[in-house]
This record gives sequence, C-alpha cells and structure tokens, in this order.
Amino acid sequence: MPEKTDAVTLGRRVLGIVLAGGKGTRLYPLTRERAKPAVPFGGKYRIIDFVLSNFVNSGIYSIYVLTQFRSQSLLQHLSEGWQFSGLLKSHFITHVPAQMRSESESWYQGTADAIYQNINLIEQSHPDFVAIFGADHIYRMNIAGMIDFHRTKKAEVSVAAIPVPRSQAREFGVIEVGEDGRIMAFHEKKSDAPTMPDDPNRVYASMGNYIFSTSTLLELLKADAENEASHHDFGMDILPKLAGKAPIYAYNFETNRIPGEAEDSVPYWRDVGTIDAYYEASMDLNQIKPDLNLYNREWPVRSTSYPDPPAKFVFDEANRRGEALDSIVSGGCILSGGIVKKSVLGRGVRVHTGAVVEGSVLMDNCDIGRHAKVRRAILDKNVPIAEGLTVGYDLDADRARGWHVTESGIVVIGRVYSSVPMAAMFT
Repeated sequence: MPEKTDAVTLGRRVLGIVLAGGKGTRLYPLTRERAKPAVPFGGKYRIIDFVLSNFVNSGIYSIYVLTQFRSQSLLQHLSEGWQFSGLLKSHFITHVPAQMRSESESWYQGTADAIYQNINLIEQSHPDFVAIFGADHIYRMNIAGMIDFHRTKKAEVSVAAIPVPRSQAREFGVIEVGEDGRIMAFHEKKSDAPTMPDDPNRVYASMGNYIFSTSTLLELLKADAENEASHHDFGMDILPKLAGKAPIYAYNFETNRIPGEAEDSVPYWRDVGTIDAYYEASMDLNQIKPDLNLYNREWPVRSTSYPDPPAKFVFDEANRRGEALDSIVSGGCILSGGIVKKSVLGRGVRVHTGAVVEGSVLMDNCDIGRHAKVRRAILDKNVPIAEGLTVGYDLDADRARGWHVTESGIVVIGRVYSSVPMAAMFT
C-alpha cells in the first residue's frame, strides 16, 4: 500500500486546476455582472473561496484558476485575497483567462477543452497527479483523502461521488459502480439509474471533481481534441468511454474527514446552481449547529480580509432595540433599532429603526430604511430599501417593480451601481 500522503508531499506532487468559467445563467440576476464563482456567500465569502480553501488546507499550493465569462469581479477577488508571496515557485494561485489556443480560436467548448487549451501548463509543471475541481459548489473537502484513495486503488482517474436519495437521480449525473468502487457506467439524469451496491435507496451523484494521473490525462486530452464528434467534456465524453474498461474509481465523499470535525459529522456539499438552492444553502448557515461549520479553526474558509470595524447593535430602548437572532452579521454592519431574524448580512449593512429583515440574504452595503420590511429576499450589493417599503410580502407588487421573483416566492433585487436616492428608486 502506498505511504500516506502528507501535506508537504501533496503540495509538491499535485497540480490543482479550478474550472471557474461558467456563466451561471440559472443564478440570474446575481450573475448579471459577475461569474458564478464570484457570487458572494455567507456574508464575507465568494463561492470560489470554498474550493480554493479546500486546496490550500489540503496542502495543494500550485493552483491555476481558469476563467472565462464576466470574470472581472472574480479576478479582482483573486488578486485581493488569494495571492501567495512568491517566495517558492511551487506556491502560486494564478488566474488563467481563456486564451483561445484551439485551432478554431474558440471559447472553451467543455471541461476537457478548457484543460486541453491550457495543456502546456500541465506539461510545464510535471506533476504526478492533476486535481481538476469545479468552482460552483459550497462544500469542504480534505482532498488529501481523495489522493490517498487514488494512490491506494492505483487508479488512473478518481471521481468524487456523493450519495443522494434515489428519488433525486434525475437531477444528477449518476455513477454506477462495482463492489470495489470501480466505475462501470455513467447515467445522465435518469430516474431509474442504478443504486449504490450496498444501499438500494441511494445513488452516487458525480460532484464534478476529478483526480487524474498526469500521463493518463495528457493522453485522454490529446485523443479527445482530435475527435470532431466529441463535446470535449469530461462527464459527457471522456469518462463514459473509460467506464468498465480502465482503472477509474468513485471516491465516496461521505468517507471524507476534515481535521477538527467530529468523527460522526456528515460532509456538507451543496450545488448552488439556482436561486432557490443558493437561498437554501444560505439559510443552512443560520442553524444552531449548521452542517457547514464555518468556525473550525483547523480548516478555515479563507477569503479576502477587509479593514471593517466590528458589527454594532443600538439602541437599548424599548421598541427600538437593534437585534439579530439566528443570523450571521458581518463586519461593519450597524443595526440601529431594527431587528434581523434567520438572515445573512454582508459587510456594511445598515438596518434602521423599526425595520424587520427575516429569512433574507443582504449583501454588502445594503441599506434598509426605517420601518421597512424584507422577507424571503436576496438583495445584491448596495441595494437601498426606502422607508416603509415592503419586500416579499406582495409578490405581484415586487414583480411590478421589476424585481426577479422565483416560483417559490424568493425576491431577488439586483446590484445597484448608482447613488440615486432611495426614494427616487423605490417609491
């Protein structure tokens, strides 16, 4: 059995590649002016912070981030919060814009094409393994555990898989495995997809995270690039052809363990590809013991550091007491006589006297006027809500104002860039 991978060895032998170029159309209007990985989450983070934290906490310090659509916000975040000192050549987090290196000089056509167009970065790095992960999900993962699994199985490819109820099979790409975890087939969003060998009530859903042995990856990419009939996608083209033939294995995400967490803790993973999923994942944070623990100092979720002052709550007066219950309140917030319940507040939010915010996500610098009420809503950055206005109480009125309302009744107000007075915008 191969020796256990430690952080130092892991950092030297594994190249991390983060796919961060998706449009995120189903998250509109939050992705109107930014890529999905740049969408704020949890008050102080961006979605991409979770995968980058997983890499760094796992000892992987050589990371390329492949960007494409609406990348300015993402690039700014990476430059402000994810730059190593450069003292060691093997320690870097570098964004790589789409360079159109294909013969057709096109945008990335699929996940495999994105890697192929940057194949020179892999060849120059000479890693033993390449970890290719998406930037679209909220989760924590000790990638060293998956590397150990890959080495122990002597796999050419390992695919991270999470068990989900059989009833959800139609929502995922499902992996069919043998008793030893070897992948036999892939089934794309089929309600009758095969269940796990030891659990007839669940199926393995692909998480879109892969570990490749480098020589195998290079061969697969070059062969796929020559196939004109291919979609040039790992999940759609390359991996299904290997299933049942090559040593390709499913890594059970439920077996993953994070330092500092209880042994019986359940690994957390959420696909926040829709407004409803994003909202539900945000509300998960407000539980007394949330499944996603942001307070584990042994496995921190890293992000940009801002010089914000602490949050402040005033006044200590009857019927005018600033309060936050079952909520996350970020630095620089001031709750002056307003009340916040089961919500997530970004940096610098103001909630004024008599205002009520309930079950909502307020991103940086939102301003909730006196006696305004906000319920089941997502407010992007800098959104002001005028005095006495209600959001989320009359959905027809909210639609009439031009705000996005999901089928489940979540109101989304897009980012504000101007300094137009509140009354002019919302009355």
